[in-house]
Amino acid sequence: MSEEKKDSELKPEEAAKTNEIPSADEKKEADSSAAISRDDAQKQSPDKPSSTAPSEASTGASEAENVQSPASGDEAPAAAAKPANSDSAKPDGDAAPAASSADAEKEAKIKAAAEAREARARERAAKAAEAGEGGAEAAAPAASGGDADAEKEAKIKAAAEAREARARERAARAAEAGEGGAEAAPPAASGGDADAEKEAKVKAAAEARAARARERAAKTGEGADAAPAAPKEPSPKQPVLDRLVQLLKDHVAEDAVEEASINERGGHRPTIVVKGDHWPAAAELLKSSPELDLNYLRNLSGVDMETHLEVVYHLISLNSKEEYTVKVKTNRDEPTVPSVTPIWSTANWNEREVYDLFGIDFPGHPDLRRIMMSDEWVGHPLRKDYEPLDPEV
Repeated sequence: MSEEKKDSELKPEEAAKTNEIPSADEKKEADSSAAISRDDAQKQSPDKPSSTAPSEASTGASEAENVQSPASGDEAPAAAAKPANSDSAKPDGDAAPAASSADAEKEAKIKAAAEAREARARERAAKAAEAGEGGAEAAAPAASGGDADAEKEAKIKAAAEAREARARERAARAAEAGEGGAEAAPPAASGGDADAEKEAKVKAAAEARAARARERAAKTGEGADAAPAAPKEPSPKQPVLDRLVQLLKDHVAEDAVEEASINERGGHRPTIVVKGDHWPAAAELLKSSPELDLNYLRNLSGVDMETHLEVVYHLISLNSKEEYTVKVKTNRDEPTVPSVTPIWSTANWNEREVYDLFGIDFPGHPDLRRIMMSDEWVGHPLRKDYEPLDPEV
């Protein structure tokens, strides 16, 4: 049975008692109950302002005065504690009850995180637009819900726009390098696929190569149209070469030297071509002349020039350190060059090697025979017309 019902069933005499002034003990007991109610209310709703304490105390006291029941002396404290949970204990006004502090804090964090994601998405879109999208619209911000899918989509879109900007920049550079009227390469697909980006790179590289080729061709054309270059300065070894040729003409024969040149790549070394018929006398002069004194044969080698064969001699003077190169030509059908082994002993094995691998005969050699291949070997392996009998060997 509710307390309202109990109050309605009170006798007139008992109802009159309830209107009497409470005693000091009853007031003290009501005040203590109101204090307990305020403590419980503060524990349940710590966010409630402390200004409600007086109203709660007064309300509790008034209720305690009006709800005393003669049925049982123990019911008075319980009745006095009731206003703490009733609507009468709440402060006056239209303010809604405060929500749970943990839920409110969690909701605030979620909202702040969503706003931060939106700000980051807008910033990325703005950067991408500044990089290459001058007149393009900035990317739309992420959804207010702050879902991970929306943030991921924004990142993918920003990356695609950045790739497009880089592709356009590369195409523009290639066009500036040599494609004055050519159109710039089209931007990569909006999807940002790796294949599209790779294709753009390949195209830009091809355009750059074409531009460099055109530039080289233009430089070549300008060089052809330009005035002829100044005459080349003579080699510092040119006087040495001239003196060598003059000595051979004076002491061997007027036509002993077929050609004379300076080998610039070989340290400006004087080089001459001597006729085979005059080679023995020319070799003797090169070694015995006090002015030349080419007393050491550094190397001897054979060369197949396809039209003819030739033997190359590298001579040096151990006293003056002067170096010369002498070449002797011979035909391919019956190649022969007089031996210089009696003049320079270094030529002994070298001539045997040239004979073995090129088939050049050296009349006057003391022991001309194969030195590398067997005596039964057919052909000479270093000649360009050599055909082995057994291809597997």
